[in-house]
Amino acid sequence: MAKTTGFENLQVYQLSEKLCDRVWDIVQSWGDLAQKTVGRQLIRAADSIGANIAEGAGRGSFQDNRRFIRIGRGSLNETRHWLRRAHRRNLLTADDTAALKTILDELAPRLNAYLNSIGQTNDK
Repeated sequence: MAKTTGFENLQVYQLSEKLCDRVWDIVQSWGDLAQKTVGRQLIRAADSIGANIAEGAGRGSFQDNRRFIRIGRGSLNETRHWLRRAHRRNLLTADDTAALKTILDELAPRLNAYLNSIGQTNDK
């Protein structure tokens, strides 16, 4: 896939890819039970962030794009939830936790900034 489109050039999208790729790599090392329960949910939530950025960019209106970014923001919070469960269940190493926290701490405000940059509306 050499050709890129507008959303693929967005730093917020690239950061979401970094997060979901890291999550994928981590979950691959887990045992069967952890992968089938927390792992699948975590991967789906993390993947959904970037998927919603992409879908919103392709919708053709500021309102639709903003709506999908809000959904992506919800997926980011869901990702945080599943990472908390994984941490509590001792599925994450200290290095994994630190790396994921760094990405999430950057991604959340970038996602909000991207939402605020789309269109000229008064809603949040």
